[in-house]
Amino acid sequence: MWIVIGIIALLLAAFIWFVQRNGGFGFPWLQFYVKGKESGFRFGELNLLRHVAVENNLRDPTSLFWSEKTLDRCIRGTVIRFRGKDIEDDQKSVVFLNKLFDFRKRVEFNLPKYRIGITSSRNITAQQQLRITFPGSGIYYAKVVENMRRYLAISYPKGKPLPPGFSWEKLKINVYFWRPEDAGYRFESRVLGDYLDRKFPILHIAHSDNLVRAQKRGSIRAVLNTTGHLFPLQTIEQAHEDWDTTGGFRCRFVDISEDGAAVMVGGRAKPGLPVKLQTELFDKPMIMSGIIKGVTFKQSKNVSVLHIQARPPSPSMKNTILMFVYGIFKDPDKRTAARAVDQS
Repeated sequence: MWIVIGIIALLLAAFIWFVQRNGGFGFPWLQFYVKGKESGFRFGELNLLRHVAVENNLRDPTSLFWSEKTLDRCIRGTVIRFRGKDIEDDQKSVVFLNKLFDFRKRVEFNLPKYRIGITSSRNITAQQQLRITFPGSGIYYAKVVENMRRYLAISYPKGKPLPPGFSWEKLKINVYFWRPEDAGYRFESRVLGDYLDRKFPILHIAHSDNLVRAQKRGSIRAVLNTTGHLFPLQTIEQAHEDWDTTGGFRCRFVDISEDGAAVMVGGRAKPGLPVKLQTELFDKPMIMSGIIKGVTFKQSKNVSVLHIQARPPSPSMKNTILMFVYGIFKDPDKRTAARAVDQS
């Protein structure tokens, strides 16, 4: 009898110790796990997030499931604690931060602006960059000047020279564009009017209510205005994360994400080339390698903006990049302003 009572007492003490260590009786256990499951998190992920909520003394632990600011605050607190213990670069700490950043991205992409999108060209805003093609043509570039009820007024397309006497009027065209912080879209249209003879030449193109949404954003991109170096590679298999001290070409970063970057270089460049990029973030080396997927040549300045799709970085490099992208150590009011407008 006394043995049974002793076992029960021991189990009760162990239960109380477990509860106190993992949030206490004041922690909203049921609400936290129910809302977490409703938000799509697995049980193991919820245990990790509960640990984060307790470590950061959150008044509302469930805000981890929907609040970017709460997650940013918790990631910042976690990094500070790791640095205080000099364990930020330990494998266990790196993996832990990787998981927190994965949660951070999931919460971000659950926001309506990433999920809903648009279905009609009537919702395209002025200054939106466009890419235009028609059968047998190359790519032409334009931007929306004004969105009218009956048509879109766009700047006169720039690209490969067209034959003398060519007119865009009545031509069927394909239009592609990237909507900032959303996704890529395409639609078919017809040119209603070619006004080359005006002081500011424009085209009027027909609206479409059948926009096709594709190429949804896979990562968050942030403006990065700093210098760095670009190293051409013979093959992408040569990629590595060692810091090179010689060779390479100077470049200026335009933006960066965990899966790529845009950099500016002098002169013309070609897509398809494997390259390595390096600069510093938070006084730490940032190195990524990838393939040049697109080139935007700015003739007036004789510079090219290279859009580079990167190979997955190492876990520790990914943490360095994402701490910058999400502005973990920035003033919260300045984070939104630092997000890039990606219209590639």
